[in-house]
Amino acid sequence: MIVINRIRRVVCGVSGGVDSSVAALLLKKKGYDVVGVFMKNWDGKDELGVCQSDKDVEVAQRTCKILNIPFFEVNFVKEYWNHVFENLLQDYQAGLTPNPDILCNYHIKFDLFFDYAKEKLDADFVATGHYARSSLGINSVETETENTKLLTSRDDFKDQTFFLSHIKQSSLKKTLFPIGGLLKSEVRKLASDNGLEHVSNRQNSTGICFIGRRNFQEFISEYVPNNPGPFIDVDTDEEVGQHLGIHMWTLGQRCRIGGCLKPYFVASKQPETRTIFVASGTNHPALFSKAFLSSTPHWIHSTPRELQENKTFDCFFRFQHTKPLTAAQIAVHQSGLIVTLDRPTRALTPGQYAVFYSGQECLGCARIVQNLNNDWHNCMTETSISSMYDRFPEGKNPSPSIVPGAKFV
Repeated sequence: MIVINRIRRVVCGVSGGVDSSVAALLLKKKGYDVVGVFMKNWDGKDELGVCQSDKDVEVAQRTCKILNIPFFEVNFVKEYWNHVFENLLQDYQAGLTPNPDILCNYHIKFDLFFDYAKEKLDADFVATGHYARSSLGINSVETETENTKLLTSRDDFKDQTFFLSHIKQSSLKKTLFPIGGLLKSEVRKLASDNGLEHVSNRQNSTGICFIGRRNFQEFISEYVPNNPGPFIDVDTDEEVGQHLGIHMWTLGQRCRIGGCLKPYFVASKQPETRTIFVASGTNHPALFSKAFLSSTPHWIHSTPRELQENKTFDCFFRFQHTKPLTAAQIAVHQSGLIVTLDRPTRALTPGQYAVFYSGQECLGCARIVQNLNNDWHNCMTETSISSMYDRFPEGKNPSPSIVPGAKFV
């Protein structure tokens, strides 16, 4: 049952970008009582000595002034460190490759920010500039007894449901996505046509905010000490070089090993022995898998009925935002899911999120734990697999040895 109510107040997250600016604009045009809030999640300067957050907050404040809506700034730096960045460092040390954007949405934007908007600003709903849609719709309020579905955006290329795949149902029920039905080009034109020229052509943010333009290995070495180990050729089982730590490498990445004429790529990692197994050639069979084991899944709307009834379910899958969807069959496993893909996929990476789709609906996600049905990946021991399960669900293992602001030198 859908009931139509007027939404009195919508708190819109404004980042200083064109997408969140136009989201606030559209809400204002519909007559909602809109409040803009800028979230500061990272405190530090980039490699050029510039704090991007300071520049973004100025732009966001200017947007709210033009739209004549109240502007607030909330500081989640400590919370981001504790819930996102600490876990990111621990994952890398455990041999995993995490996704901080999904963690940020789960812990910060659709949890802490959501609570702040309701408790401090009396919000009926929150809104963001994500390219996504939901079954809720911008003009209606769904009753508390009905769950809301997360749907892909009209702009397939910009769709961001991948990063929202861990959103809680309680948050999704009270979230609006005003630009989900627009193309990026239309968003920029709306900004230009409505006095928001200062953001209409502003460059999109790319990459992880706290890394900036730096090389990842250079960045991570500031927080995680070197822990050397061998590169082992998966075909010959011989050592072909040394690395400075498994935290610096991810599956599928090219390894520039001195003295080797042929290019090597990371096939798998064995954390307890600090061993990285490498394969010669970018299309080596050791880099591909057709099945994997996942952690316990998070279903956004509800567990798919077919999965409940038959213990298996056909859907589509991706583990990287930009990769095309792949047909998959998921089956219930005692520790999570077994996911079998329609075709072999390169560099299925433990720690990354497998995100599942059916038609336009983003069903939910689960973190990849172990690749299956590939002899080259059997180098993982029961100990390393068990330690990876200890990392799930995320946010359960704070490390007292990591202190905000501390860097290894």
